[in-house]
Formats: sequence, C-alpha cells, structure tokens
Amino acid sequence: MTHDRVELVIFDCDGVLVDSERIYCRVDRQVFAELGAEFTEAELVEHFVGSPTEIWTALVEERRGRPLPAGWHEPFRPLYEQALDAELTAVEGITEVLDALSVPYCLASNGSHASIHRNLTRTGLLDRFEGRVFSARDVARGKPAPDLFLHAAASMGVPPEHCAVVEDSAYGVRAARAAGMRAFGYCGGLTRADRLEGPGTRVFGHMRELPGLLGAGAVS
Repeated sequence: MTHDRVELVIFDCDGVLVDSERIYCRVDRQVFAELGAEFTEAELVEHFVGSPTEIWTALVEERRGRPLPAGWHEPFRPLYEQALDAELTAVEGITEVLDALSVPYCLASNGSHASIHRNLTRTGLLDRFEGRVFSARDVARGKPAPDLFLHAAASMGVPPEHCAVVEDSAYGVRAARAAGMRAFGYCGGLTRADRLEGPGTRVFGHMRELPGLLGAGAVS
C-alpha cells in the first residue's frame, strides 16, 4: 500500500485528547469489584482501555460468573461524573498540536456522543471538534473493527490511504491498520509501547512530537 501526504488526522478521544483513562480505570476497578468482578490495574489497562462495550462487558460477566443485570451501570454513573468533573484535563501538549496542524482533523471514539461531548466540554476542546465528532454508535462495529475510521474518513471526504490515526490503545491501532490508515500510537498514557507497535504504526511518547511525525510542522 502506498501512502502519500496526510490529508486528514483522526484523533481518538479518551487518552489522546483528554487524560481520562487513568480516571476511568480507577473508578472501573471500584465499580467492578462491587459487582463481584475483581481486576488488577494491569488487567484493566490491557483489556479495557479503548475496548468496545461488548468486549469489556463480556470480561466483567466472565469474571463475576454471571450476567450483569439490566441497568447495572446507572447507580455508578455519578462516581464517574464526579471524578471527571474534579480531575479531567486535556492531554499535555494537545492544544499546541491542534494549533500546529496544517491539515483537517476530526475525532473518532468508541465512546457515546454524550460522553465525548461532556469530556470535550470539560477540557475546553469542544469548539475545536464541533461537527467533526464520530462515535462507534454511528456504525455497526466499533474498534477494533475498521468501520468507525472508514466512516469518519468518508464523512470528511478523504480516502483512507491519506488518513493518519492517533490512538493510545491496542484496539485503536488495530482498527487503523484494518482501515488501511497510518497509525500513530501514543504511549504517554497507560498503554505500553510494545502493545501499540506493529506494521504501519509509529509509536511516540509525547504529544508534541506528533506534528513533526506527521510532517505538519514542529511544536516548540
């Protein structure tokens, strides 16, 4: 596959734009323990970060030995909202990256539109992505399937081979590769570099490196 210059940058949200994964993992561990499913932090990072709903739900049900009841998450919703309200920040360097990019960009996340909107609002990033937000709820399959990234590219009018995807999870980089897009794996969060490495993928440790890697200019 031949790639020319990048014409669209597709950002994941959690862990790439907003520093939410540490918060989610901490609260997840508490919530799942109350539901009878104990996980270590390492297990949460490996299996839950960036995973589609059906994958992590199956893992929780397997660990607790029985299905989750309908509406199980509702009593725990305030725990997540309070933690995010108190602690959520933008990923260090991301605003400088967005300012430096000379090509269009958008957002494609396994999260719901409501959660994406709340987290972008909390971190002051909403205006930068207004009208360019794509959720796994918009397609048949979320990441690691390629559907979401292909939908985002088509909506933005850019062929997949001219798209670059910025991800912090193994599920995300797998989806980018499956979509025929270049993947940039951000290992400055929870996911280890070796879980992001693979064909067509450049792994980097600080967000300010990204514009240079994309060929869109440097950020000082």
